[in-house]
Amino acid sequence: MNKRKMRLPALFSILLVFTFALLASIAQASSVPVSVLNEHGVPRSTAHSSDAASRMPLKMVSAMDQEQATPGIAAYSSSKMGLEDDGPVVAVADTDPGCCDVGNWTDIIQVEAGYRHTVGLKADGTVVAVRDNEDNDYGECDVGSWTDIIYASAGAYHTAGLKPDGTVVAVGRNDYGQCDVGDWTGIVEVSAGGALASGHTVGLKADGTVVAVGWNAQGQCDVGNWTDIIQVSAGRHFTVGLKADGTAVAIGRNYYGQCDVGGWTDIVQVSAGAWHTVGRKPDGTVAAVGCNDWNAQWGQCEICDWTGITHASAGGYHTAGLKAAGTVIAVGANMPRDYGQCDVGGWMDIIQVDAGKFHTVGLKADGTAVAVGGQPVESNQCFIATAAYGTPMAEELGILRDFRDAYLLTNPMGQALVDLYYRVSPPMAEFIIEHPGLKPIVRLGLLPAVAMSALAVNTTPVEKTAIVGLLTLTSVALVVWTTSRRGKGPEYT
Repeated sequence: MNKRKMRLPALFSILLVFTFALLASIAQASSVPVSVLNEHGVPRSTAHSSDAASRMPLKMVSAMDQEQATPGIAAYSSSKMGLEDDGPVVAVADTDPGCCDVGNWTDIIQVEAGYRHTVGLKADGTVVAVRDNEDNDYGECDVGSWTDIIYASAGAYHTAGLKPDGTVVAVGRNDYGQCDVGDWTGIVEVSAGGALASGHTVGLKADGTVVAVGWNAQGQCDVGNWTDIIQVSAGRHFTVGLKADGTAVAIGRNYYGQCDVGGWTDIVQVSAGAWHTVGRKPDGTVAAVGCNDWNAQWGQCEICDWTGITHASAGGYHTAGLKAAGTVIAVGANMPRDYGQCDVGGWMDIIQVDAGKFHTVGLKADGTAVAVGGQPVESNQCFIATAAYGTPMAEELGILRDFRDAYLLTNPMGQALVDLYYRVSPPMAEFIIEHPGLKPIVRLGLLPAVAMSALAVNTTPVEKTAIVGLLTLTSVALVVWTTSRRGKGPEYT
């Protein structure tokens, strides 16, 4: 009886803590950036002929053609991958993660990086895709049966493909209807975005209007009144559009100001990252808004001194820029988000570049490609959750990272908690690794945090309110039941 009395208050306390934490997360409703990417040569469905060049709705700019349009490549909450002349693709690095494992690709005319997968469009209109093997498979790479595709876009865990007749196909996670594009017509560009389950897909129509489906808790799909748009880009939880007059519009989560593009003019290409947006001007300079650092460790918006840029791509925690000479520069993504995605200093003869969430891909003039990133840089630092799940690619870690980025790093108290975690984690993680039997116990202990984070990140405000209400009612019921049991006194038989 005493044990039961001890368990009930403990359970009640856990429920209260969970409820208050969820309420706090609702109150925080934080960030997420997105950006548009395109130029005068915006993705128009000019690909009505059968030749390879016509298959690209938006021809990628050559490194030597700064005045020409850069393809309106769509990409996950991060950035996009480029496209150009057809040719084989080859990834570099001694141990490529799955998303960079493109070494056997050939005859590729367009590539794009998603959250942890990469898609490639072939000259014959078919599509290939690779993903990180350690990550969960949601079918985002099930594109083997696609034919007659003129453009492919990689989102968080879904992939969309544009056909020359203006229709769209999509595969992968469909929790919020982000793949429900079967009835779209008259589309000239498609962009897949989002994060984990909360994805969305945006389509640009030939008349300059925009359609969108998927998760809309932050209003990222409220694009029905947009007009005169020549390029769209779906980011993590927001959407950006480039207008024909060189101005930009954006809608969705804007905690860091990543949607504050209203003052931009003379823009020819925009790109959205996880928390920032960049816009390229015809003179080769680049503007940026949104999150620039956390604890002085990122710096993805420190690009005001860039010149001679023919294409700019905003990634998860970094920005990559292609120069007219065919070289690439990149900034941002220092620890704790260093996956090697900025190690592009030795790249040459690049004609397009794309920054994904954790990796960067470049297409070379000879039709080959290079890729870096996709997995954490070797470090002596390992953290508790990573040690418990055994891989940094575990979906639970992705959920925890999303909660950290959206709800903790956006306020001083949260940043202090993250700092504390990074300080105390390494020795604890080492102890867990040395004692594998502790892993399931730690995973069980992390379960409430993962559940709370998933609810905070992947539910709408209405759903959050309903969940909190249910938890509150359950807590009250437990209190009443516990009180009534105590009032009865000891039972005798």
